[in-house]
Amino acid sequence: MALFDNSNIKLDVLKKRAFNYRWAEVPDGVIPLTAADPDYPVAPEIQEAMMDYVKDGYFSYTPKLGYPEFRDSISKALMERKGEEIDPNLILPIDSAARGMYVIAQTVLRQGDEMIVFDPVDYLFRESCLAAGGKVVLFPAKLKDGYIDLSELENYITPKTRMIGLCNPHNPYGVVYRPEDLEHIMSLCEKYNLYIMNDEIWSDIVFPEEPFRSIYSLGSKRCRRVMSVFGFSKSFGIAGLRAGCVYTTDEKLFEEIVENSDVMSTAGGIASISQIAGTACMSKCYYWVDAFLEHLKKNRDYAVDRLNQMPMIKAYRPHATYLLYVDIRAFGMKSEEFTDYMKEKVKLAVVSGGEKFFGSGSEGYIRICFATSHEILEEGLNRLEKGIDMLIREKNLEK
Repeated sequence: MALFDNSNIKLDVLKKRAFNYRWAEVPDGVIPLTAADPDYPVAPEIQEAMMDYVKDGYFSYTPKLGYPEFRDSISKALMERKGEEIDPNLILPIDSAARGMYVIAQTVLRQGDEMIVFDPVDYLFRESCLAAGGKVVLFPAKLKDGYIDLSELENYITPKTRMIGLCNPHNPYGVVYRPEDLEHIMSLCEKYNLYIMNDEIWSDIVFPEEPFRSIYSLGSKRCRRVMSVFGFSKSFGIAGLRAGCVYTTDEKLFEEIVENSDVMSTAGGIASISQIAGTACMSKCYYWVDAFLEHLKKNRDYAVDRLNQMPMIKAYRPHATYLLYVDIRAFGMKSEEFTDYMKEKVKLAVVSGGEKFFGSGSEGYIRICFATSHEILEEGLNRLEKGIDMLIREKNLEK
């Protein structure tokens, strides 16, 4: 049995455990192609590592900076998979990449400091800035020739700007950055003495046509003001274990990150069992990620081709992620109106664009997750097509 057969998906378990707009939160009969979380069980090595740890019956305090073997496994994987040379002593395990973004914002921003946040992008950039007392400056991130157009980025920098948020690969576009894009962002940060919040949680989920390029490819010395977050949920399916890390190449900056993380007081930190799982992920389970990518590429190609045959919508073919960003503006509806209609009429749940999740620049778009089986994806798209046909008839629209 192949790892990513439909028969491996345990819908009875997902209906009990898969929250955050997924199977456990939608009414019976609704297919959720929503939150970025795989429908498949995790690699067996993760399960075995956790069970081996549990059977001894001890759950004592961990080192405040995390288990050394966990940090070593992250450092090794960052080098092998992305060419990032990161000292394990400058890696801080933390309870999710999302928490890491908040810690980074708290480290850099003071009341009234500005952070440039792309629009659209994952809402955690905005929320982490606001939680630290910063002011969000939205940069309209438009696509040009399949990449984010950065030509106007400098115009959004003011004397109060302290940091730029970089989501690489980008959610929701699924775009990776070219060398010239990274150089442009870094040059601006050097010119204006800015920090970079570098979110690489999607960096494992990159398709072969367009390789992932890290900001660290510009050289460690130039990245001393870069603070990166990585998580294990997108690659390995362990979102509920709340496992992530923050890392940098600068010792002083790392000390400030640690201070703002609350790990030294034990108010912050990552659970022991999550570190055990994370170590198994990084040291034993990239074969699973690579097989998952092969499955995802087939799903992506099928879904994009299928969507672009449907009337009045357009789907972008992502370089990375297992997310599809779909233009529905031709219907003249708010994103949430469209998604509510699909959920009610054809029992399909997808993520709406708009301010809540991605910023106002995503209004008129929806996001579809394809980290599921071909069979579930196909049925979901059948329902979307049916819903679109119903909308066209109800609104007397021309295809």
